[in-house]
Amino acid sequence: MVQHLIEKCLISNMTKEECMEALSKHASIQPVITFTVWNELETVIKDFFEAYAQSQSKQDRMSEAETSQMIQKTILDSP
Repeated sequence: MVQHLIEKCLISNMTKEECMEALSKHASIQPVITFTVWNELETVIKDFFEAYAQSQSKQDRMSEAETSQMIQKTILDSP
């Protein structure tokens, strides 16, 4: 579930810190859990995260309301 939410954050062009904050606030997931899963993903798909980091400065960010809606929809759609 956390990995799936992180993937949604990545699609929304969030930084690790923004993702940790959003999942804490909107999905009641402790930041340390998000941090740990994010770091594991960085280890497994290093090339993706290197490219993602480079693209961060060029991307638009989602609003707080859009973030909340996206996370709530993902949680509700999960089995």
